[in-house]
Amino acid sequence: MIQAADLPDTIPVFPLPGALLLPRTRLPLHIFEPRYLQMFEDTLKTRHRLIGMVQPVPGERDGATLLHSIGCAGRVTQFSETEDGRYLVTLSGVSRFRLSQEASGFTPYQRFDVCWQGFDRDLGRSEADETLDRGPFLSLLERFFAAQNLSTDWEALREAEDELLINSLAMLLEFDPEDKQALLEAPCLATRRETLVTLIEFALRGGSQEETLQ
Repeated sequence: MIQAADLPDTIPVFPLPGALLLPRTRLPLHIFEPRYLQMFEDTLKTRHRLIGMVQPVPGERDGATLLHSIGCAGRVTQFSETEDGRYLVTLSGVSRFRLSQEASGFTPYQRFDVCWQGFDRDLGRSEADETLDRGPFLSLLERFFAAQNLSTDWEALREAEDELLINSLAMLLEFDPEDKQALLEAPCLATRRETLVTLIEFALRGGSQEETLQ
């Protein structure tokens, strides 16, 4: 486990719309673009092996991609290389961070100085959601999955620990990048679940004002 003292001041960032990484989760990546192949190979040479996942903001400034200020760093814990030079990578979420300024020096990918303060709980133990009422929450999920023609292992969802349940849904369900950012920035697990419920209810209503889950 990475300790706070081991977190570097500068990390490479990988802007990928809709790809959400959270602490203590795993995110599979398919890396094939030349600049990010270089980023990955450079990352393997570091002691920390961290890559920062960040949501891009629509638009550009001076030809550079605009980025949200908060992202989540993941440690490369598994990878395989294909015959044509692509990488299949697994990142294990370590901690959220706040972008400071772009690091000096030329690389084909972006590197940023980052601040880890304010995200201390990310390096701790799994969170619990003491206010989660699983009955209504799972009923809402069932309606959403039916509306989206999705299937899942409901028994596994019922048995999953709070953090695994909520974070897995936040990562896997299809929401807009801005909604994914809101899920990332939630200060605690209960707030993330409340945000998730709001997004699901909004999708079910199609934007209309109907009943909401309390």
